Amino acid sequence: MAVQKIIRSYAPVRICDLGGWTDTWFAEKGAVTNIAVDPGVECIIRVHDEGDQEPITIFAENFGEKFVLGEGKGYSMIEAAVGSMPLPAEVALEISVFSEIPPGASMGTSAAVLVALIGALDLLTPGQMSPFEIARKAHDVEVTTLQRQSGVQDQIASSFGGLNFIEVIGYPVSNVSPVRPSDRLLWELESRLVTFFLGRGHDSSQTHEQVIRACEQGTQDARLQRLREIADEGKNALYAEDITAFGRAMNANLSTQRELHPDLVGQTASELIEIATEFEAIGAKVNGAGGDGGTVTILSTADPVIQRQMVATILTQNPEVRVLPTRLNQTGLRRWVAVAQ
Repeated sequence: MAVQKIIRSYAPVRICDLGGWTDTWFAEKGAVTNIAVDPGVECIIRVHDEGDQEPITIFAENFGEKFVLGEGKGYSMIEAAVGSMPLPAEVALEISVFSEIPPGASMGTSAAVLVALIGALDLLTPGQMSPFEIARKAHDVEVTTLQRQSGVQDQIASSFGGLNFIEVIGYPVSNVSPVRPSDRLLWELESRLVTFFLGRGHDSSQTHEQVIRACEQGTQDARLQRLREIADEGKNALYAEDITAFGRAMNANLSTQRELHPDLVGQTASELIEIATEFEAIGAKVNGAGGDGGTVTILSTADPVIQRQMVATILTQNPEVRVLPTRLNQTGLRRWVAVAQ
């Protein structure tokens, strides 16, 4: 089976989304400061001559599922991304998607899948979309085609990478301001941020619906306004290279999440954060919208010995919890035509 070319792409996920919940339709206006991290989502498209195989086959590697587009295997997001893009005639496509991040981690993995796929598919036809256009397209697929609840921050983090301050001036319209502190601060953040997977993906749709109903005041809701302020405080802390202030912003965001609904910070997360605090951690953030399961990111003490003791204690106390090794991502979406073997 002849392969014309191979296209590869990669998109990061995100953690520490300060101001999350304000980048939504019901908040109307908002602000988010977030951090893009690896590992993210990998995509490979093998382009074959038409007639060699089915027109489009998809391999969801994490689930061991290979299927023909349109078979209804339950991977509507992948199919929607493919259906949203113009495709060349007279070729067959073999698409593979993989991520080391577990499903339901609340780290924007769905957005990263869409960004990686759309970015790769874009290289099949003349012209090239910008990172912002890809983020906007990915968001449109999620909310318009798939009819899902989605803010705008995840797609932007995956497309742009790095540390970003995102202003939602009227959902879904937003401005993106990359935050570029010194290497010293980036290295310090990377060495002290520890992300824990709580043993299961978040299952919180009912809780989220309750939050949405409770925030019908939109721009006037005091809790949403406080989250907007926290995003600004986090951004200012990064510019000032004040890691302690960034930890305070993480903690303030955690408290405000609890005010939105106490179940947004689940029991496992609360117990983990309590242990981390005993080991001198200075910040904690339940990633994403929150709820039962998902991930928590801890900004640990500067002492690596105490940090390792913290991790060991947390993992001993709850064997279901595990560390997700992460690194700060500064590149955002990467896509290229692979070099022939």
